[in-house]
Amino acid sequence: MSTEILLLQERVRNTIQLGESHFREFKSALAGKASQKKPRPVKEICKDIAEALVAFANADGGELLVGVEDDGAISGVQHNEQEIERMLAAPKTHIHADSLLPLMAATKIEIDGKLLLFFSVSKGTTEIYQLSDGRCVRRKDKSTMPVAIKRLQFERQEVRSREFDRQFVDGATVNDLDLPLVQTLADHYLRGLSVERYLQQTGLAEYAMNGIRLRMAALLLFAQDVQRWHPRSQVRILKVAGTQLQAGENYNVISDEIVHGNIFELLAKSWEQLRSFLAYKTELGTEAKFEQKYLYPEWACREAIINAIAHRDYSIQNGVEVFIFDDRLEFKSPGALLSTLTLEALQELEGAHESRNVLIAKVLRENKYVRELGEGFKRIFALMAQHQLPKPVLYSNTLWFSLSFRQKA
Repeated sequence: MSTEILLLQERVRNTIQLGESHFREFKSALAGKASQKKPRPVKEICKDIAEALVAFANADGGELLVGVEDDGAISGVQHNEQEIERMLAAPKTHIHADSLLPLMAATKIEIDGKLLLFFSVSKGTTEIYQLSDGRCVRRKDKSTMPVAIKRLQFERQEVRSREFDRQFVDGATVNDLDLPLVQTLADHYLRGLSVERYLQQTGLAEYAMNGIRLRMAALLLFAQDVQRWHPRSQVRILKVAGTQLQAGENYNVISDEIVHGNIFELLAKSWEQLRSFLAYKTELGTEAKFEQKYLYPEWACREAIINAIAHRDYSIQNGVEVFIFDDRLEFKSPGALLSTLTLEALQELEGAHESRNVLIAKVLRENKYVRELGEGFKRIFALMAQHQLPKPVLYSNTLWFSLSFRQKA
């Protein structure tokens, strides 16, 4: 008997011993009373196989054993060879034509003199899997549950967005970074710390066999040519004539400026670009100096830009957009609000907060650029109230999040 078969037998025995779970399911190939059990219809078993494997692939992957009872008792598969082949083919024949399961194994195996069918499927990452009738299911604990395709797409995009700044980038080196900027931050972090050690200390890089490996967050924060790594690391500022954006012959954008750069460059440049559109007069200030006065509180606008840049979804290849209408100012950033946050909680200023880009937020917090999302909104709402302006309006769909400031009615 080959080593592979022995290893698989051991794996199956362990699976049976562990019992059913979020990652394991047993299906009987028999039906009827205890003393009169007969082979179940092949059509039913094929349906069960397809449902289980689709559910696993749409969740976290898993293993299916046909010929094992719910309590772990091995009852075996008593069907003929042709029927068994039909069952082994179920991951293809009973799946939607546009779906290709990430199947790891579909094979026969003998345990304690009884034939079992063993299936293994990995977690799908590139598509949503459906059954031949179009239904979409997902594994949850020990159950197979129906789920909307749009919901799965949203959840997978959120996972990608949360992991994006932490992924390693092939071909990127320390020399691709703005080294004087990084060294300045390293000196503030801990004097005498080298660039390489600072990047490791903050989790932005790790040493590997072939040298230091940079995470995407390091490039988004410090890259000399960030367009090479993320073409839409930018803030686009549009001045619109009127209160609604028009298209075609009625297109009413009178100024369209784009600020490019890494995150630190965007933080510095985007407000300078925006402030000229928002200043409405210059007057003598408290220290006998001329000061610009703005349509909206200066620090609320700066906080809004910082939040949009720091918390946007960088896995989406779009940039931050700022729309200056006659009656309002809108900050629009790629990516929906995280599912662990709600608009209601942010609007009620309960301090709800969570960072999508963990490494980026960490560096910006340590350098006093950004607060947690909930704390930033508290300050924005307070500043608008101090200036007797309406409460900011928050909005999120599956593609983007926006924050709007409105003028007095």
